[in-house]
Amino acid sequence: MDSVGSSYPVGGPPVTPAMSRPSPAPRPGPTPTTISAKIVVAGGFGVGKTTFVGSVSEIDPLTTEAVMTEASAGHDDLSATPNKQTTTVAMDFGRVSLDSDLILYLFGTPGQHRFWFMWDDLVRGAIGAVVLVDTRRLADCFSAIDFFEDRGLPYVVGLNAFDGQQPHRVEDVREAMSIDPSIPIVMCDARNRESTKQTLIALVQHAMAARMAAGARR
Repeated sequence: MDSVGSSYPVGGPPVTPAMSRPSPAPRPGPTPTTISAKIVVAGGFGVGKTTFVGSVSEIDPLTTEAVMTEASAGHDDLSATPNKQTTTVAMDFGRVSLDSDLILYLFGTPGQHRFWFMWDDLVRGAIGAVVLVDTRRLADCFSAIDFFEDRGLPYVVGLNAFDGQQPHRVEDVREAMSIDPSIPIVMCDARNRESTKQTLIALVQHAMAARMAAGARR
């Protein structure tokens, strides 16, 4: 059988638009940048810092809890928290997403004065702090408040509701502690995720406002 001759030139058929290589698909637009920020959760001994971090963290929180022994007698006041059996000796760590593009890394400080040498390292790079307060022991939080005020770090005061009760009004606590009206004081329950999350939102908003005010003064 005779072969059928080809009318195409040497090298094959001509390339037509239908046979050309398809254009690459358009690249997707830029995705929103995720912002991360460091938050410190501070306060006196036994005010609920570890509980606060653990209740809101999306990951299993890293804790450095040690069993309390007789060696702490005379140093740690357990009169308001008689059932407390462990204490933080370095830090607590957790993470929470406030939005799809905002992640907070939480660092809980140890409460005893003998561990306060760690505080300067823990607060380095933080945008602000939550100072937890047990209104039964207001004096225990004065040192923490002085610490952040001396360093100019924005902070909010969280009145932790032990046993689900908060017997004092915010303004009464503000007056008793001589806290400036510009510093937010919020009621919170360190055991409740939504409550702790709202406290963190209050801090982020306060820290942003403080940064904008500082920029406007330049």
